[in-house]
Amino acid sequence: MALWLALLCTLIASLLGGLYLLGAFRRQRPDEPPLDKGAIPWLGHLLDFRKDSSTFLKTMQRKHGDVFTVLIGGQYFTFVMDPLYFGAIVKASRSKLDFTTSATKLVVRVFGYQPVKANHSIAHASSMKHLMGDGLTVMAQATMENFQKLMLFNLSSGGEKGAWREDNLFHYCYNMVFRAGYLALYGTEPYQGADNKEKANEQDRIHSNQLFHEFRKYDRLFPGLAYAALPPRDKLEAERLKRLFWSMLSVKNCCQKDNISGWIADQNQLLAESGVPEYMRDRFMFMLLWASQGNTGPTAFWLLFYLMKHPEAMKAVREEVGKISRENGQELKPGSPEMNITRDILNQTPILDSAIEETLRLVAAPVLVRAVLQDTSLKTSSGTEYTLRRGDRVALFPHISVQMNPEIHPEPHEFRYNRFLNPDGTKKEFYKNGKRLKYFNMPWGAGVSICPGRFFATAEIKLFVFLMLNHYDLELVNREEETPAIDISRWGFGTMQPVQDVRFRYRLR
Repeated sequence: MALWLALLCTLIASLLGGLYLLGAFRRQRPDEPPLDKGAIPWLGHLLDFRKDSSTFLKTMQRKHGDVFTVLIGGQYFTFVMDPLYFGAIVKASRSKLDFTTSATKLVVRVFGYQPVKANHSIAHASSMKHLMGDGLTVMAQATMENFQKLMLFNLSSGGEKGAWREDNLFHYCYNMVFRAGYLALYGTEPYQGADNKEKANEQDRIHSNQLFHEFRKYDRLFPGLAYAALPPRDKLEAERLKRLFWSMLSVKNCCQKDNISGWIADQNQLLAESGVPEYMRDRFMFMLLWASQGNTGPTAFWLLFYLMKHPEAMKAVREEVGKISRENGQELKPGSPEMNITRDILNQTPILDSAIEETLRLVAAPVLVRAVLQDTSLKTSSGTEYTLRRGDRVALFPHISVQMNPEIHPEPHEFRYNRFLNPDGTKKEFYKNGKRLKYFNMPWGAGVSICPGRFFATAEIKLFVFLMLNHYDLELVNREEETPAIDISRWGFGTMQPVQDVRFRYRLR
C-alpha cells in the first residue's frame, strides 16, 4: 500500500511539475500587464505568431491595449506597442534587460557560432572604427570600386546605347549590392602586374556570383531555421549550406585575399586573441556576411521599385543625384573617367536620404527583444505602471507601433519620398499625442543593440542608386505594376522580401 501511495504521489508531482512548466499555473499579478496564454499549453500563441506576426500582434493590441504578455513556445513575451515608452526599454541597464540572451540562441541555431563574452565589445569597437567616421570613408571607396568592377563590366556587355534590357528587379538589386559589399568586406583575388588584373577581376565576378547563388538558397530557409521549424529535407540543406559557407568564408581562405577590410580582419584577430578557435571564427565570418548583406540588397530593390512606381519621386531623386554629381565634377560624359562617388558626396543628399528612410519605414520590420533579468518597472505615458517579470522577455515591434501608425505617419501605406523633410529641406520632427518622438522610425533597432553597420549599409544603397541613376534610364515593364505582396514568414528579421519578383528594364543614358 505504501509503495502504491509513493508511486501515486510521484505521478501527481510529475503531472503538476509538467503543468507548471507548460504554464498552466501562471496568473496575472495585480501590477502586471494583461496575460494571454492561448488555448494550447506551452505552445500558447506560437502557431499564430509564426503564421503572421503582424496580424497576431494587431489582434492582441485591439484586445488588450498597448502592453500585454503572451505565451509563445514556452516563453512569455511582453509586447510594448506605444513608442512613447520605448525609451524606458532601450535605455534600461543590461543588468535588468539584456538583448544578448535571445541573440546568442539565434546565432547558434542559424550560423553554428557560439559567441564569447567579449563578442559584443569586439563588434562594437570594430564597427565604430571601420563602419563610421573616417573608417567609413575607406569602406565606401572600396565598395564604390567593386560596384564599378561589376557594373561597368555589365555596361560593356550591355549592347548598343539606347537599347533596352530587361531583368528581374529583386534579383538584379540583391545580386549587385550583395556582391559589391562582399568583395569590399572579404577581399578580392590577388594578382601581380597589370596584365593579370582583368583575370583577377573576372575571378571576382564569377566567385561572387556563385556565392550569391548559394546565399539565396540559405536566405530562403532562414526564417524556418530561426524558428527551428524546417522540415527534415530543408534542415539537411541548411546544414549543407552552413558547412559550405564555413569553408568558403574560412579564415584560411580570407587570408589569401587582397584588400580584406579592416572590419573583418580586426574582428578575426581580436577573437583569436580571446581564445576563439579557428573553426569557430570561420562560423563567425558567415554570421558577419548575413548581418552585413542580408538586408541591403532587398532594401535597394524596394527603393528602386518605389522610385519607378512614383515618377515624381524618381524625378526629384534623379535631379538631386545629377546636380550633386555635376557640382563635384562627377558628371558622366563620353570619354569621361569612372565616377568617384565619395562619402562626402553621399552626405549631400537630403532627398535621397528621405526616400531611403521612407522605404525602410515601409519594409523594415525587426522585432527587438530583451530578456528580463530582474523584476523591472515600466511606467506608461498615461501613468499606468507595470512590472515586467523576471525570466520573461520584453519585445518591441516598431513596424506596427511606429512606422505604420497613422497618428505619426499619415496615410502610412503610401510611399512619400519627402515624408522626412520639411519644405525647407531640413529634417522633420514627429509627434504622438502632442509629444515629440525620439523613436519615429526604427529600421535599425535602438539602444545598445542598434545595428552597428547601419551607416555602411546606407552608403552601399546610396552608391548603388547613384550609379544606377547616372548610368541608366529605368522603368517598370508594366507601368501599372502593383506593389508586390511581402513574404510574411520574414516578419521580425529585418527588411521584408516580395513574394514574387518584378520585371524592369534599363538602358544606357
